[in-house]
Amino acid sequence: MTAFQELMTFQRETEALSGIAERLGWDQETVMPRGAADQRAEEMAALESVLHARRTDPRIEDWLARAEATTPAEARSLDLVARSYNRTTRIPARLATELARLVSRAQGIWAEARANEAPAAFLPTLEEVVRLKREAAACLSEGDLYDALLEDYEPGATHRQIGAMFDRMRPRLVALREKVLGAERRVPVIAAGFPEATQLRLARIAASAFGYDWTRGRLDLAVHPFCSGSGQDVRITTRVVEAEPFNCLYSTIHETGHACYEQAIEPAYLLTPLGRGASMGVHESQSRIYENQLGRSRAFTGWLFTRMVDAFGDFGVRDAEEFYAIVNRVSPGFIRTEADELHYNLHVMLRFDLERALIGGSLEVADLEEAWNARFEADFGVKVDKPSHGFLQDVHWSCGLFGYFPTYALGNVYAGCLNQAMRAAVPGLDAALAGGTAKPATDWLRENLQRHGSLRAPAETIAAACGFAPNEGPLLDYLEAKFGAIYGV
Repeated sequence: MTAFQELMTFQRETEALSGIAERLGWDQETVMPRGAADQRAEEMAALESVLHARRTDPRIEDWLARAEATTPAEARSLDLVARSYNRTTRIPARLATELARLVSRAQGIWAEARANEAPAAFLPTLEEVVRLKREAAACLSEGDLYDALLEDYEPGATHRQIGAMFDRMRPRLVALREKVLGAERRVPVIAAGFPEATQLRLARIAASAFGYDWTRGRLDLAVHPFCSGSGQDVRITTRVVEAEPFNCLYSTIHETGHACYEQAIEPAYLLTPLGRGASMGVHESQSRIYENQLGRSRAFTGWLFTRMVDAFGDFGVRDAEEFYAIVNRVSPGFIRTEADELHYNLHVMLRFDLERALIGGSLEVADLEEAWNARFEADFGVKVDKPSHGFLQDVHWSCGLFGYFPTYALGNVYAGCLNQAMRAAVPGLDAALAGGTAKPATDWLRENLQRHGSLRAPAETIAAACGFAPNEGPLLDYLEAKFGAIYGV
């Protein structure tokens, strides 16, 4: 074999082992017995030790020096392996293993603290996670510690670039929010009970409408909805609140966006460096466009309204137009994953600023709850009433995913660009959505973005699909047009 072939054979085994680790994580969040947490932490640590050894194997450096690419895909594969090798070799094996063990335990501790409204039970563990992530960032950093962690989720992005984008977005978002919240038009709230089994049945119907391949996936319940896997095994989770059916339905559609991206990647890229999404920002563009621009559109909600009446009977909504407004109701709620499109990016901005301060050392974990509550009240005008509505609501920090949160807002920006390009390219899209299928949209996304996996860098992936460089303008224009019409402002 050539050096390139030897490297890719080795990489294939590493990718397969990484998939096993991901499957263990899925199991832990869905069906693992609570009493198995300590053993699972040791299993995850052992597997991470093996993976770290493979990713830092000195033969990789030799293969990279000798390998010759004959296609753009091969060249990109070499670039991605080299990037992974250069970053992983900077992290000591001891630190990688310790982190894997800790975050496996931390997720269970977080979930219990969240359920019991007991932040003191989680804070000591979070302090350890932050300490180890600071240590890892110092190993990786060529400047800013936070940028070193951000690179894992959105390669090439910096906190300054993202902060500048947020500064440009905030005035228009806040101005639109003030108009909407001050509007004379009022949108009602659903007040009914929606049984869990029926919600889950309807969630499966919605996932099917967006093209989720059930022969390569499944739907389960979790504390915090997520998508796991790639290629031939891509699983989604949701959660159910019987009084709030949109929680389950739109969490499911959101995770379906992630899953369909992974399921659509070229089969030839399976278990190669190209066989995953280009970045978390690009991944979020898929989940957010499925959930919002498509799933919360007037056309799709008209179809969904009929399905909900069939499933639940009369639940107090007059017609499809009122249902569309209710699905898109603007309210300064506590929970990011349930936030309307107007408030969502403000939730992300809050987390972005707080986690930068945590990693940079200007904010300590002991002061996090107070800092969160003060910032939330300043941004949303509402006092946090309990920890599960505040800093305990998200799983990310227990998992050590510092640098992940800003990719949610990047995903919204990317989705705005994709929606503009897709609408121009796909006539009859709303007619299809009104008939209960997103196929014209998902076919366009699959062809122009999803099938390419990690073939291109994140911004290049969006630019290649849209025909223009990503920017926040299309998203803000879309939000102003949509919510201006709903609220008459």
